[in-house]
Amino acid sequence: MGNTCRGSFGSRHHHPTHPKPSSNRRSCSSTSSSSDDDDTPKPAPPAASVTTVAVVMRRGIDPAGAGAGVSCHVLGHPTPNIRDLYALGRKLGQGQFGTTYLCTELATGAEYACKSITKRKLISKEDLEDVRREIQILHHLSGHKNIVTIKGAYEDSLCVHIVMELCGGGELFDRIIERGHYSERKAAELIRIIVGVVEACHSLGVMHRDLKPENFLLVNKEDDSSLKLIDFGLSVFFKPGQIFTDVVGSPYYVAPEVLCKQYGPEADVWTAGVILYILLSGVPPFWAETQQGIFDAVLKGVIDFDTDPWPLISDSAKDLIRKMLCSPPSARLTAHQVLSHPWIREQGVASDRALNPAVLSRLKQFSAMNKLKKMALRVIAESLSEEEIAGLREMFTAMDTDNSGAITFDELKAGLRRYGSTLKDTEIRDLMEAADVDNSGTIDYGEFIAATIHLNKLEREEHLVAAFSYFDKDGSGYITVDELQQACKEHNMTDVILEDIIKEADQDNDGRIDYGEFVAMMRRGTMGLGRRTMRNTLNISMRDGGF
Repeated sequence: MGNTCRGSFGSRHHHPTHPKPSSNRRSCSSTSSSSDDDDTPKPAPPAASVTTVAVVMRRGIDPAGAGAGVSCHVLGHPTPNIRDLYALGRKLGQGQFGTTYLCTELATGAEYACKSITKRKLISKEDLEDVRREIQILHHLSGHKNIVTIKGAYEDSLCVHIVMELCGGGELFDRIIERGHYSERKAAELIRIIVGVVEACHSLGVMHRDLKPENFLLVNKEDDSSLKLIDFGLSVFFKPGQIFTDVVGSPYYVAPEVLCKQYGPEADVWTAGVILYILLSGVPPFWAETQQGIFDAVLKGVIDFDTDPWPLISDSAKDLIRKMLCSPPSARLTAHQVLSHPWIREQGVASDRALNPAVLSRLKQFSAMNKLKKMALRVIAESLSEEEIAGLREMFTAMDTDNSGAITFDELKAGLRRYGSTLKDTEIRDLMEAADVDNSGTIDYGEFIAATIHLNKLEREEHLVAAFSYFDKDGSGYITVDELQQACKEHNMTDVILEDIIKEADQDNDGRIDYGEFVAMMRRGTMGLGRRTMRNTLNISMRDGGF
């Protein structure tokens, strides 16, 4: 339940690394060998860039071979037939990996959400582990008042069904906008809940890795304390001192050490700090027109406290943000320390004076942009075939003619020619330089996948065209307010301010969105279409359908 489609890239199973306990965290620029006890030094993984992480190993296909669709027990044991216990109701949404339904417990009449994941779409061992781990973590965290409750997991010959608590109160951002009056004190209350969840996760050995406002929903609109963290699809169990190297998360919220592929649970605190910055200003602290630009800003770590509304925000709030967005993880506050900060404590120093109305306006626009992308990404996700994605592994193997595990410029050039590319040498060189993150002169598998998707964008834009055409119902070449209204209705999106969506993308201010504006909007801070992103398109519906 929840959504990684609006901003998540990558997943630990996309080119699985096996993190090992270590207390020596290197800086992003480090290329020195690991000092672990084994005899073979291991170079530090290269820092990530847009091309590597935007689509990292889509849908978990490993170059070593992943296998076809799954017909065995995903859960590892037989379960009752879900239809003996629940009546599956109206379909709330369709995604690349399954369907979300409203379901009613036959014995009690209670309503829940049922996320049904299609087993034949789980094409690798890592996919299976991913589903199992998500269910394990939901059970492990069960009982916390601000974490969505899992009711049960079931499996039949076609699907894995995860039945969860229904959250009908809407999104955190929407609640803030709806309320109107908004103050530092209210922001402190919300971030106290959010960081409290982080502290609970960490104390139980769970790192979330994809915190963002979209992943917090309200059970009901009347009670802000009913805020629930949803979607643990990227979460992992961790041990103290354990280092993770796989790049996951969402660009606006990702911690610098994640991009540097050397991180632990401190990354969740950074992300919570980003959320706090947004709650107080309406915009992310690290902003750029492109995903790579966002990553560069994150790595630089320069926080703007000079422009509006920051001169009117208390020094105590800014002090907390600085300590949560401290680049060295070792110097960053822990979740427990954040909760002890004077600004965030109950009856603390946070003011109840209303914030500048511009903050609400920015929040509105930020939320609206994501809503349009959310619908567009769903259309794109549904247009990607299993064969299209699975074929990338074979492409890599075919191009890597010397079986070295990496592709040289000549191999890339020859391979692209074999696959019918008409790119010039200079364009192929540009493509390779963009993909070759570690400047090794070759492209490894993860880099290759990103480069291949980039090639898709250069030569074949049918996915974006299909998404645009979905909204442009009359084929006029423009997306109008009426057409957006129809699309929102089809996706069960209510309380959407259509003018805000138009305004976000409408560069020439003619009151409508043409194809160029649509593409620019989609590629501005693009979150990528990783396998995990694709699978979680089905989760969007849980929000769109009133979850």
